[in-house]
Amino acid sequence: MKDDNLKNAHILIVDDQEANVILLERLLQKAGYTNLVSTSDPRQVLPLYTKFQPDLILLDLMMPHLDGYAVMQQIGPRIPEGAFLPILVLTAEMNAEAKQKALSMGAKDFLTKPLDAIEVMLRIKNLLQTRQLHDRWQNQNQILEEKVREKTRELEDARIEILQRLAWASEYREDPTGEHAKRVGETSAALARATGLPKAQAELIGLAATLHDVGKLAVPDAILNKPGKVTSAEFEQIKTHTAIGAKILSGTQVPLLQMAEEIALYHHEHWDGSGYAGIPGPAIPVAARIVAVADAFDALTHDRPYRAAMPVRDALAELEQQSGRQFEPRLVEAFVKWHKRKVLPKKMVETILAG
Repeated sequence: MKDDNLKNAHILIVDDQEANVILLERLLQKAGYTNLVSTSDPRQVLPLYTKFQPDLILLDLMMPHLDGYAVMQQIGPRIPEGAFLPILVLTAEMNAEAKQKALSMGAKDFLTKPLDAIEVMLRIKNLLQTRQLHDRWQNQNQILEEKVREKTRELEDARIEILQRLAWASEYREDPTGEHAKRVGETSAALARATGLPKAQAELIGLAATLHDVGKLAVPDAILNKPGKVTSAEFEQIKTHTAIGAKILSGTQVPLLQMAEEIALYHHEHWDGSGYAGIPGPAIPVAARIVAVADAFDALTHDRPYRAAMPVRDALAELEQQSGRQFEPRLVEAFVKWHKRKVLPKKMVETILAG
């Protein structure tokens, strides 16, 4: 409401004395206010408030059936959070205790009866202008908040893109297309959803999973792309990529990177404790257990320098063979069911163990 639109404000008049209602209506109409609703029955205020949505309420304090305090108590919970609804209390007596009680229940100003016409109109104008300023301030805040959200989204998108490029860089020497990291991320997210994890957590796992092999940046090309079997010494060097990856991703307060650190460090641990660091079963973080299945399946079904891709049916059989050894059994079961159906099942038999 601009100043020249104050007269369009919705004003609700509540007073059990008909003479007072008529007086207020005439004063307001004479001043140019057109949207007026009045009642002498305070029991009608709540439905009138809901229907009329007033910008200002002129409220008598002492009335039969419901006094002004009870009326304010009724409409208080209906006022939207953060909104400013001015209530101008009209009363013949107003001691300090009554004022304090009225203010605590939502009153914004007071007028003592008998009413002075000039004072009434000044108080009404002041309260409507205050509401107008509050609305402007709130709208500006909403605009600012939306701008902040937009910038936050842009920063988040930029951060995710940077992480995706880092993931691609870590895979580039083995897979110049960068598709392995992307596939592992997508599969990990799907498996997380299939096992009952919340959507937000599944999406976080999917993003973090793309960085599972970032530590391979420190492994020489001659070992990564060796066409034959690696030696024991070479394999020990390959194993360092988990600790190196975790170190690259460590020291952050960003949840995405914290999860990526966990995945990088633990995704080669085995359910039976025979993995790189010998950490068994439930001690392995949930995200790392999920990525271990997704990573292994993708590696089995795509060409590597040391072997050709395996048919999907054989790869699924290999996962089942390693259930309870390399992989958590319930994850393997969930993955095989999901993959065979080609859709996410509505409900799995069980959710995975809490991390």
